[in-house]
Amino acid sequence: MIRMVCSDLDGTLLQYGKQWLEGEIFDQIRALAAHGIRFCPASGRQYTSERKLFAPVAEHCVFLCENGAVLFDGGRVIAKTPMPRQMAEAIAWDFWNNSDGKGEVMLSGENTSYLMSRGLGMVDRIRFIGNNYTLITDPARVPEEIVKVSVYFDEGVDAFTDRFVPRWKNANCAVAGPKWIDTTLANKGTGVQALCRALGLSPDEVMAFGDNYNDVAMLDLVGLPYIMDSAAPALRARYPRHTPRPEDTLARLLRELDAEPAR
Repeated sequence: MIRMVCSDLDGTLLQYGKQWLEGEIFDQIRALAAHGIRFCPASGRQYTSERKLFAPVAEHCVFLCENGAVLFDGGRVIAKTPMPRQMAEAIAWDFWNNSDGKGEVMLSGENTSYLMSRGLGMVDRIRFIGNNYTLITDPARVPEEIVKVSVYFDEGVDAFTDRFVPRWKNANCAVAGPKWIDTTLANKGTGVQALCRALGLSPDEVMAFGDNYNDVAMLDLVGLPYIMDSAAPALRARYPRHTPRPEDTLARLLRELDAEPAR
């Protein structure tokens, strides 16, 4: 029995370049709620960005933010996983100093992005997704706990993946999209585990959708994982359930639920 549905956003529920969700998914979230099923956006985005996207149905959602490092329910933080300050600052400087002048760095707090910009596109992207943000020149200027450190490459991450991902594997370093590499001590799997504990669910009762390597911990944990048809070949080979759109799979789930005899 499914009791929660989790979905990555960029590249999954929101195809790259798309800014807003449309009515179909909102109707599905309401229908899921009528069956007692919570919906969880599970993203590297911050709460402000996720909450704006799901404003029409926010009362039916719990929010997994910053790749699982911050969890919100009813507008309040129910769990947070900060990084040791020394580690976070070391990663930020490594990303900044060793990215051949092409990397821009984002340090994430509870609900603010702190941006070390080279004017190469990161600030425009953060504005596009609707994050709260402020510009800094030194990670030491972040005035709160740091939960995630990311590097943005406007030309794409491929040339830098092997440079940074193995180096920071102790911080769950992973490709998080065509232009992002993320580090955090949490991941979407630990985030879903924490949500399950808070809501009294088993991971086996969770359906999840993802498209990239930072979704693997979540997809490996849940009972019904789906990978996007557009995902890398290695990810499509890892998971037998594929879908072109989460909405198609949710429509099928809702038809099955509606067909069940009333208890």
